[in-house]
Amino acid sequence: MTEADIDAVSAVRVQGWQAAYPGLMPQAYLDAMSVARDAAERRSRFGRRLPQACDLVAVREGAVAGWAALGPARDPDLSGTPDTPGSPGVSDAPGAAPPAAGELFALYVTPGLIGTGIGRALLTAGLDRARAAGWETLCLWVVRGNTRARRFYERAGFVPDGAEEAYEVAGVSVPEVRYRRPVASDAGPSRRPPAPSAPPSPPSPPASARTSS
Repeated sequence: MTEADIDAVSAVRVQGWQAAYPGLMPQAYLDAMSVARDAAERRSRFGRRLPQACDLVAVREGAVAGWAALGPARDPDLSGTPDTPGSPGVSDAPGAAPPAAGELFALYVTPGLIGTGIGRALLTAGLDRARAAGWETLCLWVVRGNTRARRFYERAGFVPDGAEEAYEVAGVSVPEVRYRRPVASDAGPSRRPPAPSAPPSPPSPPASARTSS
């Protein structure tokens, strides 16, 4: 991901929330989400990311079609470091060992392209980056009621680890559950095609992922 991708990434994120969370978050909040506002906030943070954090974008036919972000795990029980504001999962001590766990902060695909393999491509690229960073496990948080996302991650080898928490969205508590999987595990995104529900359409060009760190 480059700074030039920010507007497109914000569009993917906002559209992803608006498609995934009706009934799970207040509808007025989802309707009020703004691509321009999200992009402005993202642009202001772009140069201040954590050292091991990275953003990946999936590109299809020359356009950004998906986005994922990952970095050191923020939860103290996984990072092995104190919960220091402003430095989640990262120790400032000289010579400190890298965290043993990474975290997938986000993964969103343009809603109309869900099911075309873009999410799998992003997740595979993210796992490759996690291995390169030396992380032993990768965790993520998912909204408890988001059954589609939970099935996606479970097919990719992630399992709930028992941790749960809730955060507030426009005054409504939204419960989340944490998933984990070993980075080096052979369990990966399923390659099994879904059962056809309609006559097959001509194949589309595959998505490719590119990163920045």
